[in-house]
Amino acid sequence: MTSTTWTTAALSRDRLLRSLQDYGVYGALVVLLVVAVALNTGFLSAGNWRVQLFQLSPTLLVALGMALVIGTEGIDLSVGAVIALAAAVVPLYIGYGPWPALGIALLLGAASGAVGGSMIAFAGVQPIVATLALMIGLRGLAELMNGDAAKPVLDSTLLGLGENRVLGVPVMAWIALAAAVIAALVMRLTTFGRQLVAIGDNRSASRLAGLPVRRVLITVYVISGVLSALAGVLIVGHGAEADPANQGLNMELNAITAVVVGGTPLSGGRVRVLGTVAGALFMQLITAVLTQHNVHASYTQIVEAAIICFAVYASRERGTR
Repeated sequence: MTSTTWTTAALSRDRLLRSLQDYGVYGALVVLLVVAVALNTGFLSAGNWRVQLFQLSPTLLVALGMALVIGTEGIDLSVGAVIALAAAVVPLYIGYGPWPALGIALLLGAASGAVGGSMIAFAGVQPIVATLALMIGLRGLAELMNGDAAKPVLDSTLLGLGENRVLGVPVMAWIALAAAVIAALVMRLTTFGRQLVAIGDNRSASRLAGLPVRRVLITVYVISGVLSALAGVLIVGHGAEADPANQGLNMELNAITAVVVGGTPLSGGRVRVLGTVAGALFMQLITAVLTQHNVHASYTQIVEAAIICFAVYASRERGTR
């Protein structure tokens, strides 16, 4: 085989990987919907979609924050623990009213993100180590604050955020949609978005160019913490109870999966907000289809693992920086 043939094959393979990264999740969504409807004609019913949106919304909120973090070539393993911490705080402060309780939960989420971001930006701790430490510590703190048993939350405002619908769509889905739109606008139109991408692409060069690397890193982790805390409050409202021992478990894995499947590379330097939305929806529908057809949870996990491996392969770095 000649060198020209090798070059042509390499270019074709690179274009295929690029297409898979850019558009693969949308094609997969279409195929999944066709298969789901063929297996169950009621899959497109309004009732079923409301259930899917209720389950999707917290994951999407967390995934949006995770996408920004991964865009800087980072990772945030503390998101599930921040959900638990927010859930633990709500019963403690709901007596002051729903909005103070919500505000304190978001403030704690921001503080958690600031701690993790500062460890990474100033102390040079690896993101996986810094956020792993937070994941362990915050989960323990949440369980200490809440006690051994789940606590009921009966405030009508919080329950409304978790259960009410507007135009037939859950309020929490509207909140997640608004967060996605804001994230997309930030990444496309603001200096912060361009700085984030540049830092993820080459942190050393960005520092030499005078970009505020530390400030951007701390900011993305704060955003991730706030969105995770908001997801925690919505989960409490939807379930009418605070149970930090169980709420938010494996959420970090779900969020990372949605981001990777949506086409954001783990190597940083790119953030695909719409792809993250599609990735979160795809993984939610995969789980729903398999569950509705009584496929054992173990097989569901195997399918999800295979999808993650394929997505990572398709989005892997092509060439060195």
